[in-house]
Amino acid sequence: MDIASLVIGLIAAILGFIPCCSWLALAPAILGLVLGLVSYNKKRETDSPTGVAMAGMVLNGIAILLIAGYTLVFAAGDLTSGLMKF
Repeated sequence: MDIASLVIGLIAAILGFIPCCSWLALAPAILGLVLGLVSYNKKRETDSPTGVAMAGMVLNGIAILLIAGYTLVFAAGDLTSGLMKF
């Protein structure tokens, strides 16, 4: 599960940088974050290395923040463009 979280995080982070495709990455980013959390907790109970699960959680968190950032920027741009019409 930790490798799946990492791969999903990489794909979601790359798609998060593309403004038109960022909404497509929201559901996989949330799924990858959940997979990373579950894998991290399981590996922590058994004293196994948790680095890959942590990297997956970080990448998915970055992707979610990118999607939220782009949404706020485009929403603010849409609001200001409506106000600037004379």
